[in-house]
Amino acid sequence: MSSLIKKFRIKSFKEEQPIIELKNITIAYGNRQIVEKLNLSIQKNEISGLLGPNGAGKSSIYHSVLGLLQPTFGEIFIDGINATNIPTHKRCSEFGISWVPQYGGSWSDLTVFENIMAIAELHIKEKQERILKVNNLIRKFELENVIKLKSKYLSGGQVRKLTLAMAMVKNTKILILDEPFAALDPQSVRMIQQIIVSLQMFEKISVTISDHSSRDLLSCVDSAMVLSEGNIVAKGTPQELIKNTKAIEAYFGEGYKF
Repeated sequence: MSSLIKKFRIKSFKEEQPIIELKNITIAYGNRQIVEKLNLSIQKNEISGLLGPNGAGKSSIYHSVLGLLQPTFGEIFIDGINATNIPTHKRCSEFGISWVPQYGGSWSDLTVFENIMAIAELHIKEKQERILKVNNLIRKFELENVIKLKSKYLSGGQVRKLTLAMAMVKNTKILILDEPFAALDPQSVRMIQQIIVSLQMFEKISVTISDHSSRDLLSCVDSAMVLSEGNIVAKGTPQELIKNTKAIEAYFGEGYKF
């Protein structure tokens, strides 16, 4: 599977320019410190991964990038601009950020078409343009057969495709995916991996993915970081990470095979 995904990667798309930078970020919930003086860089036009066990701080880092969680210390730069104090709505619209959360992301009592259209109505003024965009996304994400089904009746893989389609309604430049492979069967994981790779390759979207499953994540990223107890303990390509002593000690364990 990993070779099937990776052989489609187009390295010429990659640029040595961070799209997201966190500088000396500290994040806390009340008296509990989640991340302390964290420095993190996500490159433009590549698929990057944030790997770590549940509770390591992955979602908190993404929430700080989105502006949903204000760091107690440090700065957040997006596309070279200090976005630390920019509100969430303005931050997402100005920088073209779309976020697919681990849970939810769609309205359970709305159909596939209605879910995508609800987002389109927020971003596209012209009615005919909205309808065209929604129908194109339904075809692109192969949702034609479930177009009239309510979200609550979809399979896990279908829900992921729906939420990805909803994220792509606007002009997305940065796509943040929080645990996109969680609770999916292997076939659905492969399907979502192919979609992610396709979005980066053909639309040049910068994608960042968090996950606790190393095999699912490492199969489709260009680079990844290993997060342990609120700190980045290792970073590099998938091939580099699985040989990294600190990553093995903190996360993979001895004898890990990818």
